Amino acid sequence: MKTLIVHAHPEPNSLNGSLKDLAVATLEGAGHEVRVSDLYAMNWKATVDAADYGPDASKPLKVARDSGRAFEAGRLTPDVLAEQEKLLWADTIVFQFPLWWYTMPAILKGWVDRVFTHRFAYGVGPHDETRYGERFGEGTLAGRKALLSVTVGGPASHYAARGINGPIDDLLFPIHHGILYYPGIEPLPPFVLYGSDRMSAEEYETAAEAFRQRLLTLESTEPIPYRRQNFGDYEIPSLHLKPGLEPEGRTGFSLHVRKA
Repeated sequence: MKTLIVHAHPEPNSLNGSLKDLAVATLEGAGHEVRVSDLYAMNWKATVDAADYGPDASKPLKVARDSGRAFEAGRLTPDVLAEQEKLLWADTIVFQFPLWWYTMPAILKGWVDRVFTHRFAYGVGPHDETRYGERFGEGTLAGRKALLSVTVGGPASHYAARGINGPIDDLLFPIHHGILYYPGIEPLPPFVLYGSDRMSAEEYETAAEAFRQRLLTLESTEPIPYRRQNFGDYEIPSLHLKPGLEPEGRTGFSLHVRKA
C-alpha cells in the first residue's frame, strides 16, 4: 500500500506531530510505502492568487477557469504539481490535523484550494441528460481511500447527536463528502481523539494503540457508504435524491449515506 500523510500542525512536538510520526513508523514497519506532506514544515503557501497560474492567469482572475488552463498546459507551480503527483501515486491518504473552529486548519484548506484544481479534482467528465460530470464516487482520484485523523479539544459528549457542537459526523461531512468524495476518494470512518488538550501519558498510550490498529486495517476497512451521483439515486440534472430513498428517520447529511 502506498500512503500519503498530509499533516497540518505548527508544533512538531504536538499530539498531532506524535500521531504523524506514529503513522509513518507503523505503516513503514508493516512494509508499506509512505510519503509525508508536512505543510507547516514545508512553509506551504495557503492562498490562491494569480501567481499560481502564471501566463494562464486572466484579468480579472477566474480561479476555476485559470487553474484548469494552467493544469492542462502543465504550468501550475512546482509545489502544486508535486502534491498532485503524490495524490496520483497514493492508494490511501491520511490527513492528520486538529479541529479548529469546527473545521481543518487554514493551511490545510489552502492545500485543498491550490492542489484540487479545475480539470484535476473537478470539472471532469461529460455533462448530459444522464450524467453531471464525474464526481461523488467517480473522478480523477477514484480508487483511493482517505482517513481523517482528527484531534478535538472538547469531550466526546459535546460532539454527540445531542451535543452542543453538533455530531462529529456532521462537522466532518463537508470534508468527507464535499472535498474527498467529490473527486472520487472514498472516506473511511474517521479516527477522532477527544479531550486532546488534557490527555495524560496513559491515555495517549491507549489512543496510540487504537491508532496503530486503525492504520494496520486501512486496506480492509469499509468506506463510508455515500451514494454515488450517477448511479440512479439522484435525479439528473437537479441532483435531488429520488423520492422513496429516504431511510426512515434520516434527515440532512445522513440522507446521502446509503442504507446499510
